[in-house]
Amino acid sequence: MQPQMEDMDLQRAIANAQPQLVESLSHAPEWLLMKAKCFLPQMDLSHVAGITDCKEKVLLLLDTLENAGPIIWKQFIQCVCMECNLPMDLEIQLMSASGEGNLNQKQEAFAEASTQSPSQPTGLERRRHGSSSHPNGKESKQQRLDSAERYRHLIIASMCQRYENKRAAVAAVLGQAQPPAFSQAFVNLVIRQSKASRLKERADKPREDSAGMQEAEECVDTAVKVSDLFESVVSSGTTRVILLFGKPGMGKTMLMHRLCQKWAEGALHQFLFTFLFEFRQLNLISRKLTLKELLFDLVLQPEDSPDAVFQHLLENAQRMLFIFDGLDEFVGNIGQPSSPCVSPALHRPMSISELFANFCFGKLLPGCTVLVTSRPKKLPDFLLSRADLLAEIWGFDHEKVEEYASHYFHQHSFKEQAIAHLKNNSKLLSMCLIPALCCIVCVCLEYLLRKRLSKVELPQTMTQFYIKMLLIFISKQQTEGTVSEDTQLNHHRTAILGLCDLALKGLEEKKIVFYVDDIPEHVKEFASLHGLLTVFEVKRSDSLPEAGHAFVHLSLQEFFAALNLMINNTIDGSYLKKKFSLKSKWTLKNEARTEFMENFHIFLSGLSSKECRTFLTQLAERNQVWVRDKQAAILQSLKKLAATNLTGPKIIELCHCTYETQDLELAQHVGSQLNFKYEFRNFRLTPLDVSALVFIINCGRDLTHLDFAGCPMELDCLEVLANCKSIEHLSFRSRKYGDEFAAALSKSLPKIKSLKKLELTGGSITALGLTGLAEVFPNCLQLEEINLQDNRLRDQDMGKVIEMLSRVEKLKMIDLSHNDISVKSVLTLAKGATTCPNVTELHIRKDTIMIYFSGQSRKVLRSNLRRREHKKENAAQIRNVKLRLQDCSLNSQHAGEIAALLRGCAHFSEVDLSGNQLGDEGCRELAESLPEVHISKQLDVSNNQISVDGVCCLLNAVNTCLNVVEFEASLHHQTAILKFIGDKEFASTHSRGQFMFRSDHVYCYRDTSRSGDQSGGGESQKSVVSRKIRLTDCGFPTRDLDKLCTVLKKCSSVSELDLSNNSLGDQGVGKLVGLLPELKAVSSLKLSGNQISLSAVFGLAQCLSALEHIKSIDISLGNAQSVHLTFWENVRNIRTRSAGKFPAHPQHLENDHCFRLRECTVSPEDMDTLCQILGKCTGLTELELSRNALSDQSIERLLMSLPRLHSLKLLSIRNNKFSPNCTLLLASSLNLCERIREVEVRSSENAFLHLAGRIESQETSCRSGHTLFIYNLCSKATSLIKFTREDEPRKILRLTECNFQPEHLPELFSLLQKCTNLTEYISTNNNMTTRAVEDLLQALRKSLGTLRISIEEQWVRNASIASLLQMAVQPHGNVTEITISKDKGLLRVGMGFPCRTEKMESVVSRLNQCGLEGKHIHFLQRVIEKCTQLQELSWSHIDLNNAEEAMLANVLLTLPTLRKFELTSSSVTPSGMGHLVAGLQQCHAIEELNLGSLGLDDTAILMLVPGLHQMPLLKRLRLNNNNVGSEGCSHLAEALKNTPHMEEINLSHNKIEHAGLEKIATLLPELQNLKRIDLSSNSIGPAGGEMLAEALARCRHVEELLLARNHVGDKTAARLSLSLPSMCHLKILHLQSNNIGSLGGTPLAKGLVECQQLEEISLSENSFGEGAIRTLSEGLPRFTRLRKIELKLCGISDGVSKHLALGFSRCPVIEEIILSWNSLGDEGALELATVLPRMARLRMLDLDNNRIAARGAKKLAEELAKCCGIQVIRLWNNPVPKNIEESLTKQDARLHFSFF
Repeated sequence: MQPQMEDMDLQRAIANAQPQLVESLSHAPEWLLMKAKCFLPQMDLSHVAGITDCKEKVLLLLDTLENAGPIIWKQFIQCVCMECNLPMDLEIQLMSASGEGNLNQKQEAFAEASTQSPSQPTGLERRRHGSSSHPNGKESKQQRLDSAERYRHLIIASMCQRYENKRAAVAAVLGQAQPPAFSQAFVNLVIRQSKASRLKERADKPREDSAGMQEAEECVDTAVKVSDLFESVVSSGTTRVILLFGKPGMGKTMLMHRLCQKWAEGALHQFLFTFLFEFRQLNLISRKLTLKELLFDLVLQPEDSPDAVFQHLLENAQRMLFIFDGLDEFVGNIGQPSSPCVSPALHRPMSISELFANFCFGKLLPGCTVLVTSRPKKLPDFLLSRADLLAEIWGFDHEKVEEYASHYFHQHSFKEQAIAHLKNNSKLLSMCLIPALCCIVCVCLEYLLRKRLSKVELPQTMTQFYIKMLLIFISKQQTEGTVSEDTQLNHHRTAILGLCDLALKGLEEKKIVFYVDDIPEHVKEFASLHGLLTVFEVKRSDSLPEAGHAFVHLSLQEFFAALNLMINNTIDGSYLKKKFSLKSKWTLKNEARTEFMENFHIFLSGLSSKECRTFLTQLAERNQVWVRDKQAAILQSLKKLAATNLTGPKIIELCHCTYETQDLELAQHVGSQLNFKYEFRNFRLTPLDVSALVFIINCGRDLTHLDFAGCPMELDCLEVLANCKSIEHLSFRSRKYGDEFAAALSKSLPKIKSLKKLELTGGSITALGLTGLAEVFPNCLQLEEINLQDNRLRDQDMGKVIEMLSRVEKLKMIDLSHNDISVKSVLTLAKGATTCPNVTELHIRKDTIMIYFSGQSRKVLRSNLRRREHKKENAAQIRNVKLRLQDCSLNSQHAGEIAALLRGCAHFSEVDLSGNQLGDEGCRELAESLPEVHISKQLDVSNNQISVDGVCCLLNAVNTCLNVVEFEASLHHQTAILKFIGDKEFASTHSRGQFMFRSDHVYCYRDTSRSGDQSGGGESQKSVVSRKIRLTDCGFPTRDLDKLCTVLKKCSSVSELDLSNNSLGDQGVGKLVGLLPELKAVSSLKLSGNQISLSAVFGLAQCLSALEHIKSIDISLGNAQSVHLTFWENVRNIRTRSAGKFPAHPQHLENDHCFRLRECTVSPEDMDTLCQILGKCTGLTELELSRNALSDQSIERLLMSLPRLHSLKLLSIRNNKFSPNCTLLLASSLNLCERIREVEVRSSENAFLHLAGRIESQETSCRSGHTLFIYNLCSKATSLIKFTREDEPRKILRLTECNFQPEHLPELFSLLQKCTNLTEYISTNNNMTTRAVEDLLQALRKSLGTLRISIEEQWVRNASIASLLQMAVQPHGNVTEITISKDKGLLRVGMGFPCRTEKMESVVSRLNQCGLEGKHIHFLQRVIEKCTQLQELSWSHIDLNNAEEAMLANVLLTLPTLRKFELTSSSVTPSGMGHLVAGLQQCHAIEELNLGSLGLDDTAILMLVPGLHQMPLLKRLRLNNNNVGSEGCSHLAEALKNTPHMEEINLSHNKIEHAGLEKIATLLPELQNLKRIDLSSNSIGPAGGEMLAEALARCRHVEELLLARNHVGDKTAARLSLSLPSMCHLKILHLQSNNIGSLGGTPLAKGLVECQQLEEISLSENSFGEGAIRTLSEGLPRFTRLRKIELKLCGISDGVSKHLALGFSRCPVIEEIILSWNSLGDEGALELATVLPRMARLRMLDLDNNRIAARGAKKLAEELAKCCGIQVIRLWNNPVPKNIEESLTKQDARLHFSFF
């Protein structure tokens, strides 16, 4: 019976293990076939050899062997177990069932023979290595298994003992009498699988398998259990690498110990062996090791048979777990194996880094599982690529914190109190999410609760917790009575200092494991007693174990190291600054990975807090001043770091450091510096990180923007974020954020009171998440904008969105772009938007969905509605909806639904349906519905696949829909737009029947209010709106043109018609022109780009005489043909209106016509034809012919036709190259036609002829006097209108750059001689030589009147004054004006006719007085004869350094009628000045004397004074930019007493001091007509200023007072304030840069208020103070004429900005405000921005070089958009971030952030 049971057991075992057995044997099917032949020698197995499928062959052979009988089958199984390398679990199962060890002699011999067979296949390694020492193979294998099993139990016992002892030791330190078992006390950590492993899985999968996977960004980190890490471990033969990383204190090492404990308890049954290696111990191994040495020397040596055990490990690698803990602590460099494809020899020694790398690459023990832990530093690239699973340890969540605390306090009566304390303190709870900190917090809390204090106050920072923990650990060991903490600290001070030295030395030497020799005995005793150091066995290769010591946690070593720096007497502040730096989340490639200072900078910051000062003072035994100086060094470093450009991770580190200091002033500084820098990208944030960030933001002054992109964060972070008071804009972007995230966020949002904008983009939010958010959005009272782009919202969710969000009170916009929508969703959203009362715009374009709201709650809307109903207004006026459904795949089947939707909404401002497929049918249906639809601006149906039929359907709407004002369509560009006039505007004009003029529309309405007005024949009496129709680029064929004309005939009210670029040709244009009599309201017709010829031009020209209301015809036949006809307003329509309200249009304008022809070749014959047609037009006033390549003959025929063009006023010939003969021909036209008044020829290309109107028309043209218009249309596009009396007709000839040759000049002069009525000839750069000028001056004469000759040539610059004067006296008439300007090369001579000569005896007498030499007498006689009537003499930029020229000046200045003399910017010698001054003494008629910029000093002024005594008519004296001092002023004041007509004195930029100013001050009140005083830029001091101010009180007529850049000071300002009220005519006051402070500024401001005529004030560069500025601000409303005010560099700050802004807003005509170089910040900018819309005439606001940041700049930009009149706001050199500058400049180019 027993054998039968065994056979059944074998069958069951084989049945269970068959798949695994087949898999193992399929690798060597030939070996199996050989064995089958050995066991079945009589059976023919040849047919099996032909089977190619390995598994099929194995299955067939196994079935054959099993069918051979139980004995053979059992023998075969035993053979397989002995010879094949099977997995351990399979081998044990088969051996147990087959009964190995019971072989008989025959079977054993057979097995032995098989073992020695030479045909042993590759891949099936013999399992009996080393069996030669054991004659019995069965016994050898069993012994090997037994040795391996004993070794396994040895490791299990060691791990149990090790971790139980460690648990007990920790409990003893913490003071726990009987700690719970390790398995019970351990709290599972939160572990999340990272997306990096998903990326690897996706890369490893075949292409077809990865097609359906989510993108990498969409791989949300998922929570995993510890057991899940190994669930996919299978016997695949491939090494599996698992990488766990986590921040310091997250429990990585504790978790590894837990795994070892669980394995020892049999939980991880898939592993036979588990080996734990800690890198902190591996650092101690300096020599190379073999694999065997690594396993046995560093872990445990087997009790026996080490070779057998090692072989067993090699054979069972797939069931082995190797844990490498703390990779970040390894001091060596780990790289990829040099030969990754080649397995190293098992007995070759390798370094630790090589061993580790070969484990990871599967070169050692292939198939094993490798688990690596590390902090999130820069890990080896090969490790990331090799990792099969990447997971992060997140520490605890709230539930696990409570679980841990429950375990910790399980024996205490205050357990519930402790847990409640943690749960109620959000900051403590955030700290406890880090397991290491959680332990410390519990230790401190337990200590305090045991004391039974009335109020438990725990530390606020991590540093303070560590200090508290140290004190508690010390206190727990005290056996005596109560001892104070200070006493205990002093008692152990020496040991603590030693521990600090040990910690710092270890960090500096990259050492975290210490030997007995490294630690002083008293330090070791103290640290071990109080649980600060742990002791453990350390093995150095094959040496004996020795004791190793390490701090219980690396962070504790960092704490003591930081403490060392703060209390060490040899370390100063500068050294501290060097050691202090922020750590990045990632280590750079060139940064040493061996640095262990993760929290070092945080502890240094924490020790810099005031709360730690006493603790440090006691340990250092120094005073608080010494400690405070050290702390200040750290705080200063933090301040500097805040001003640098930090990455997101470093911002978080800075926030942690700042929080640790608990310094609110520092936090406020950091918060203000970090504003606009809160952008976080792709790194994990913990609640503790967010807590520190919130602390900093709350300490800052400004609202901020938080932007999280791709940042994994626990949901608890959102709860912490809710405590932030200053978030204005919150943004989250990541696929990780789904409905669970939205639900957590919905709890926090209402608590963020300042939130205006929320972005949740690129996430996985569905309707479920949105519903939760929408429920809380109404509680976000400031929320204005929501962005939900790129989420998982579906079609069925869209209908709910608008209804849910419409309840948000201030909501203005929601973005739902890039969600899954269909056409159905589009229409659903459109229906919801049109029915929701506070939606103002719906914009959908492809994947873009934007919904805009009014920003008013329904309650406000209902209130507005009731108020409007009370006023009996239309409720539809509450809102104007914009509906944009672009590129939404709408077709003609949707047109009916769209039309119904449009009819259902009360009022649309815009409807945009472009980019769809509505087609002609859809457009027809929409057009038919338009009379029932209310649209105030436009309907756009562009790009909808319409044809001519569709265009005509839409064009019909112009007739059927009364409020359509414009239709624009282009079949080529597929545009079709209808524009409307608003209902309100339409209704008001409809009821009044009046004209309305706007920028680009003219709306004409017939007045039917009077019953007596029945004009209009059969026309309808309803209001008619003038409309625009633009049908361009349509290419109408002939049949379609007829259809179009039929529709256009009905559009009788069209005012503008544009049919450009339609290839109409001459015939088509003719047809359309034939429609003009029907289009009675047309004002503009454009027919450009229609390929017409000159024949059509003649036909269009005939319209000038055929159509009475035509205004102009503008034709260009160039490459881009242009045809534009304009019309005067229809006379017939005007006459139907009430004459009492609307005066008739001026008759001359109705009859004026203009014809312009450009870029058309016109032959002489064509010119005759054109002139003949134009001659029939009685009202042609302007003719322009440009770029027509007219020949001389064509121009001659045109000029000959001028007498027939009776009404012509201007003939322009532009861009037409003229020959010199043609130029002369044009010049001769002055004599050709009586009406020509001016001829101008420029650059031999442009000619302009100005003509007077007909005599019969002059009498009725203007009753205000006989006038004519002269237009000067030069090549620079200027237009001048000159008025001349008709009884003094003027004829002007202007020739510029005509390139005359010498042979042409005589003919020109002959023409000029014949023109006896010539009044002015102007010649510029015409190659006129000196000889030619002399000939010209001698040739020109006239019988009566004046003549001015202006010559501008280069040689004038270099000619002498004498030679120029000699030319000037050549004319026959009397010289009245001589102007010489050498900088311009200008000589101008004015002459009067007939010539009046002085008597010869008088001339001789004057010559005798001059004492001239005989050679000059003839010339001077000529000068005196010709210049008797000279009134104006102006010289500039000349040299009077010659005696002869001075003599000539002496003669000229004796002329009796000279009224104005200017000599400026010239060089005059002292002797020449003497002659000049002597001559001036004879100028009794001079009214204006300008001697500026001549360098005149007091001596020259003294010479000038006698001449001034002889100038009683002098009105304006300008002596600016000279060297006049006090002495000169004294003489000058005395001379000016005899000038009662003086109006202006300009002494600016001289050297006037006190004495000279005293004389000037005495003089000023005597000059009763004085209007302008300029004393700027002198040396006037306080004393002189006071005298001047007192004198000004009696200068009642002064209008301009310029005293800038002196040093008058406060007393002068105060005295001036008393004088200002008397200066009632003052308009301009300049007092900039006068050292006026607050003492003078306030009274000055009060005095200014009395000068209500002021137009310009400049008070720049004075430090008035806030009081004076406030006083000035209060008076500004009284300046009703103030146009400009300058307050640059006045120290103006935000404190007075409100008053100043309010004052500016009440200046009705203010145009320019200068506030640059002050201290205005954002508050000042906000105040100014608020009042900008009130200043209607403001043109410029200068705020350069202030302190305005982004907030102020944005507000200015926002308000500037409302101010169309402002031309520029200057903001150069303000602290506005560059990206904000660029953004605002793009938004409005009137904002200038650059200097130029």
